[in-house]
Amino acid sequence: MRMRRKRNLEARIEACKEVLLVRGRPCLNLREAEENFRALFDPKEVFGNGNPVELEVGCGNGGFIAELAAREKEVNFLCAEICDNVILTAMERILGDGLKNVRFLNLPAEILRCYLPERSVRKIYLNFSTPLPEHSRERQRLTSSRFLKIYDALLSADGEIAQKTDSEEFFDYSLNEMRRFGFEIEYTTRDLHRSEFVKDNIVTEYERGFLEQGKPIFALSARKKHGPEC
Repeated sequence: MRMRRKRNLEARIEACKEVLLVRGRPCLNLREAEENFRALFDPKEVFGNGNPVELEVGCGNGGFIAELAAREKEVNFLCAEICDNVILTAMERILGDGLKNVRFLNLPAEILRCYLPERSVRKIYLNFSTPLPEHSRERQRLTSSRFLKIYDALLSADGEIAQKTDSEEFFDYSLNEMRRFGFEIEYTTRDLHRSEFVKDNIVTEYERGFLEQGKPIFALSARKKHGPEC
């Protein structure tokens, strides 16, 4: 079901401009933009410090990043979200909480390299990305080789990807793709909330709903090690 457009959307987004770094795309052709367009920003200038940078791809309503940013004040967080209706909620939450270490990019993940410098991110979070099980949509999955190539460019030498999902099929696909691409799997669990890794876990809105349905949560951590095998 299509999300209803928020009332006064444009005016409210304008009111959030202090935390919104980028909105939209430089051209309609995402491949052309990803390959040729660069408008890189310096995280040190954006945040006014040299703290490490972490990125959430698909931030939803901002609940996860708000809690994480409040916990880790010495880390700077970037949030990428394509839907302006959704990112507005997250931005208003961050501003309401008074958090100074979060900024937003309202754009498709395909063009992250247009704005983020290479090797500038130490960790990427993929929380409950849409599984897109249809074979014809594989390239759109956020753990396909298409996106792993982007993450590989953005991550620092020992950078990490952390993923959570309720889909076992998507989880297995992600594991296989990350291994094939050359990431080293640090840990996996097929039932996060019955594992040792749950201690520092932040429960997202989607995650809470899946838990109420009795669904297990699949999680992994993968660390950048070397380039792809092919």
